[in-house]
Amino acid sequence: MSVRYLTPVGMTQPTPYHHVAIGTGSRHVHVAGQIARLADGTPVAPEDLAGQVAQALRNTAVGLAAAGASFGDVVRLTFYVTGWQPEKITEFMAGVEQVAAEIGLPLPMPPASLIGVDYLFEPDVLVELEATAVLD
Repeated sequence: MSVRYLTPVGMTQPTPYHHVAIGTGSRHVHVAGQIARLADGTPVAPEDLAGQVAQALRNTAVGLAAAGASFGDVVRLTFYVTGWQPEKITEFMAGVEQVAAEIGLPLPMPPASLIGVDYLFEPDVLVELEATAVLD
């Protein structure tokens, strides 16, 4: 594996993600923002944050696999969530936990940021996910 995760003493714990990833390798994989759409463009769970998080993660897994990577190679995840409020974390994490085993997402997750935004590119899009991975 080309990635090692750390959550050093002195950084906030527990969190649902590691604070640090050390990636060694020569190939970088960048998966563009993935949303809750099926391959044919059909929206998934238009008003369900957990369902959208789960589908965005599934789509990200497909992109990683196409590059010969998996979530074990990911050094960074960036989630953009519309209308973010702290009380949404339970529903957000339910979406993560719903698919983690299915897609090979380690828990805690790789280093991640969750950024609240007012609006994504279409009104039914509640979450968008970007991933960066390193391969040897």
